[in-house]
Amino acid sequence: MKKILVLCTGNSCRSQIAEGYLRHFAEDKAEVYSAGVETHGVNPRAVKTMQEDDIDISKHTSNNMDEYRDIDFDFVITVCDNAKERCPFFPSKAQKFHHNFPDPAKATGSEEEIMAQFRNVRNEIKEYCRNFVSTNL
Repeated sequence: MKKILVLCTGNSCRSQIAEGYLRHFAEDKAEVYSAGVETHGVNPRAVKTMQEDDIDISKHTSNNMDEYRDIDFDFVITVCDNAKERCPFFPSKAQKFHHNFPDPAKATGSEEEIMAQFRNVRNEIKEYCRNFVSTNL
């Protein structure tokens, strides 16, 4: 079984959404983890936008990348430029992938406008994860 780590800055939105979709699409072909270079807690809007797509990430936790140093990952996916720049050296055979998704936590405007930005990012991440699984697992 493949091991996948998704890294982001705060492990609150993008990496949490990616973890949810990678688990969904990979089913039993991979163990999926997510972490941040910092921990900001799981964003309630990320939970809500994923519930709209019938994926429950409400039990996810916000983890620091240091918690996973001893796991031999097959893939490390960074989902923001900050995490890519600060990504630690993992002494493993992990293939590294990168895609800089916009940060929905920085969205401004009305609640409806903010949620629209969360949905847009969620949809981008969903397609990325679907393609990643079909190509790599």
